[in-house]
Order: sequence, then structure tokens, then C-alpha cells
Amino acid sequence: MNTRTRVKICGITRPDDGIEAARLGVDAIGLVFYEKSPRNVSIEQARVICEALPGFVTVVSLFMNPDAEQVNKVLAACAIDLIQFHGTESADFCQSFDRPYIKAVGMAGNEKLVDAMQQYSTAKALLLDSHVSGAAGGTGETFDWNAIPQQYRNSVILAGGLKPDNVAAAIRKVQPYAVDLSSGVESEPGIKDAALMVQLMNEVREVNCE
Repeated sequence: MNTRTRVKICGITRPDDGIEAARLGVDAIGLVFYEKSPRNVSIEQARVICEALPGFVTVVSLFMNPDAEQVNKVLAACAIDLIQFHGTESADFCQSFDRPYIKAVGMAGNEKLVDAMQQYSTAKALLLDSHVSGAAGGTGETFDWNAIPQQYRNSVILAGGLKPDNVAAAIRKVQPYAVDLSSGVESEPGIKDAALMVQLMNEVREVNCE
């Protein structure tokens, strides 16, 4: 049986975009709680988006070096299923909340993925992005997929510069557990393009059937 690649669309800022993503079969949506990001949402925006989503869609909250108070405020107000940490947060900090977490690893700095796997062994998965380790993601650029050790490829979430035009090649090359897109399915930062989301899901389904 062919393995199904999971899909997360990050940087959702509007309820309608979340609803459309869910309708198309996206597995998870990401809400960004980082003020410097053009995709940053307030707690009220996030709450409205969460309430609009149907069942069986995982809601991921993204933080970049937050304090515990910020994380707890979001978790108390919104129906968050999973936390994504994008900064230099320690493993102890990441696992100190009552939610599972994933940890982003910036591959542009020649990150030692084996070390990260050991350091964040309590994470549900590592998300591999194209930024330098500890810096903000969202560069829109890919990284060298050959840098991912073969033994880890089917357990990681692949991000960084993915779009409908290259996602099939990425899946064929890496065979990741999931792919994560943001700017690759946007008409402008934070505004998702329905046609690009359709194209994305068609590409993922097609390559999964090969």
C-alpha cells in the first residue's frame, strides 16, 4: 500500500482559507503567533478560525522564542492540538505545556539533524525548514534535500520553499511523513489562494498514487 503524505498549510489568517483547506483534504493548518511575521494572528483571530473548522483537522500553533505566558494564553483561548516551536527553545520548555509539540530545525546552517533528533526526542516530529537554525522561517527558499539522512526522511515534516510546482519532486526525493507550505499557496502574505491549494492537493495525491 502506498504511504499517504500528510499536508499542513501554515500561516492561515482567515476563516474562509481554513475552511477551504479542510474541504480540500488538508490534514493540518498552522496559526502563527509571532508579531514580526506578516502572517501573525491575534488570539481573537485564531479563536474565530478554530471555531470555523470542521472536525478531523489538526490545529497547530506556531511560536518563535515565546515566553510561557504567551503560549498558555493561546492554549487557554483557542482549540490548539499541537504546538510548533521555531526558535531556540529548549526541549524542556517545549514539553512543559499540555500539548504535543513539533520542533522546527533550520537546515541552512548545516544543522546536525542527528543531534537535533536526540535533543528533541520528545517531539512528535522535526520540521525541516530552509532558514538558519534559530532564525525565523518563511524564506520561500528550498534547501538541499540531500542533506537529510536517509534513515530520517520518512519521519520528518518537510518545509522550506515548497509550492505546487515542486512538491511532487520533493515527495519523490525525500518521501517525508508530511509537507508544510505557506507562501507557496498564497496570493500575498497571509492570504491563501484557493486555486494553488487545489493544485497542491492534486499534486500530492497524484505522486502518492505512483
